[in-house]
Amino acid sequence: MFKNIAFIALLLISGFAFTQNTAMTSTESKAFVTKISAETKEIKTLQSDFVQTKKMDFLDKNIVTQGRMSLKSPNTLSWKYTKPYQYSIIFKDNKIFINDQGKKSSVDAKSKTFEKINKLIVGSSNGKMFNDPEFSVAYFKNENFNIAKFTPKSAQLLKYIKQIELNFPKNQTTVSQVNMTEASGDTTNIVFKNTKINAPIPAAEFSL
Repeated sequence: MFKNIAFIALLLISGFAFTQNTAMTSTESKAFVTKISAETKEIKTLQSDFVQTKKMDFLDKNIVTQGRMSLKSPNTLSWKYTKPYQYSIIFKDNKIFINDQGKKSSVDAKSKTFEKINKLIVGSSNGKMFNDPEFSVAYFKNENFNIAKFTPKSAQLLKYIKQIELNFPKNQTTVSQVNMTEASGDTTNIVFKNTKINAPIPAAEFSL
């Protein structure tokens, strides 16, 4: 019996180890950054469907929402949630514009936590996110992804964000998944799919 348990445990450990991320070497990380930075300079627009999963300690069930993300160079970004509710948030001109099921408002985007995520996503479309002075970056890889983990440098930002992780599939230069861990331990996972690059985006996508 003990041998069987030990064997199963060994399989689990082996499987776990197989999927673990490993740190890139200095040469690998430089090549990765150079490749992403060069290829994303050609991106003028980007649009993708997304599924967002929010895990909070005080809730038994995860909060799952769906929608569409639209990006226009150099720094205009729109998140439009369509399920299970209608909610839009647009970043442009250093402001956040919000439409919460018909109730519209705007606020200054500076120093807002979510604005930092959007800054990295916008940066991921032009290669500038690796030089963001507000974060230190560590690079990892596994069988399917190259991964950039961003850790805030300032104590002020660390009060809200512990880490933001951007996942790049080995065969593409745009982000397919974002994982954010807040200081509280709550996590947000965003998975992008049906991504279109440099396709025309209607102006309505960036308005409320």
